[in-house]
Amino acid sequence: MTQTAAGHEARQFDDAGLHAEDEPIDLSVYKWEDWLTLAIFWLLAFTVFYQFFTRYVLDDSAAWTEEIARYLLIVITFLGGSMAVRRNTHIHVEFLYRYLPAPAGRAMSTMVDLVRLGFLGYATWLSIDLVPRMHNLGMTVVDLPMSYVYGFVAAGFAMMTFRALLVTIHHWKQGWSSLERPGEAD
Repeated sequence: MTQTAAGHEARQFDDAGLHAEDEPIDLSVYKWEDWLTLAIFWLLAFTVFYQFFTRYVLDDSAAWTEEIARYLLIVITFLGGSMAVRRNTHIHVEFLYRYLPAPAGRAMSTMVDLVRLGFLGYATWLSIDLVPRMHNLGMTVVDLPMSYVYGFVAAGFAMMTFRALLVTIHHWKQGWSSLERPGEAD
């Protein structure tokens, strides 16, 4: 049996050390937006593969694939942003917090949470306001309104705002955030 850096059992070996058995996979850490993003990612992968196949194998490229792949990538970006907010894995600058007194670090960390929440809330409001305006603008190749793409952007921002609210509440109840204590799990 071996231990990882975090102290978890990674694999179990038999006496000869030749047969490895992985620990059970815990799917409970994944939320519904993770699965939705994964499904859209595979849709993107299929679209890009179909584009490659029609272009290089059939020598007759499907015109719609490039545009749809671009829109699917946009959707994945904004839905994936919700996953990053939930896990609190967006880029942070933790250097300053090492040299600040604990109360100042706590105040700055709380301000970061509140500014993030405010920014995402405002971005949600702007993107929701933009969706109906884009309904008359059509996609280039596919006969669908651009409001569908902007609807996913608005939904992504709304999910990021909701997750940021939950992270802010969690940090408030916990009394610290990962900015103040880098390396410790929230």
